[in-house]
Amino acid sequence: MIESADLPIPQHMTHLTILTGASRGMGAAMALQRLREGHHLVGISRQASAELEDAAVAAGASLLQWRSDLAEPASATGQLLAWLASQNPGRYSSATLINNAATLPPLRPLAEIDATEVSRSLRVGLEAAMLLTGAFLRGTRAWAVPRKVLNISSGLGRRPQAGSAAYCAAKAGMDLFSRAVALEEASQPNGARIVSLAPGVIDTDMQTQLRAADPHSFPEHEVFVKLQANGQLSTPAEAAAKVLAYLDRPGFGDKPQADVRD
Repeated sequence: MIESADLPIPQHMTHLTILTGASRGMGAAMALQRLREGHHLVGISRQASAELEDAAVAAGASLLQWRSDLAEPASATGQLLAWLASQNPGRYSSATLINNAATLPPLRPLAEIDATEVSRSLRVGLEAAMLLTGAFLRGTRAWAVPRKVLNISSGLGRRPQAGSAAYCAAKAGMDLFSRAVALEEASQPNGARIVSLAPGVIDTDMQTQLRAADPHSFPEHEVFVKLQANGQLSTPAEAAAKVLAYLDRPGFGDKPQADVRD
């Protein structure tokens, strides 16, 4: 199902941004910033956001909100392909996909987690990102504009952590598939630029979940408690601004695996 602000797509050229996990946390903050900049935004989330609707109206920007559970990513992938095929590429000066959605299963050893929780984390955090990236690249292959894919990774994809094996695996997989696709796109005419970017530590619902975990099952619990106590967490808005500034760098894609703090 598609919900949109009651605004037509602008007839002048504009930037297109497709963003998963757009209704909460850093995803919502990125969505708000892109709307204020006048981007045409397609947000893919389980829930629509009234705040984004209001922001689109206030900015005179165009917004589509697709309600989709990315634990079943085939539906969103098909919807994206069909929508891209319906678009006039001449309306856009650039096209960007941001794979931001992720889910953190219970913070316990893998042997103690229900298989459905592990599967959901991998499907939302990795499978959906891969399928949507493939659909985006295929659907915009003939577009004569700059194309980018930004995958929101994590330091936990580069450093193992007991009690969060599924999340670590999803983010590590995101890093490597980004690097592989970057090689593929480098050989294409007007190939897309792709980066898997660690955004730093952010004060979101996921951090709340980390701090609330049982220390006996999640040995690094105290690390996350101290991050908040020491004021080391970025707000979602601060993190979003840094991530989008990285996305807008002239050399975006030169390093397909990166950290926003680089």
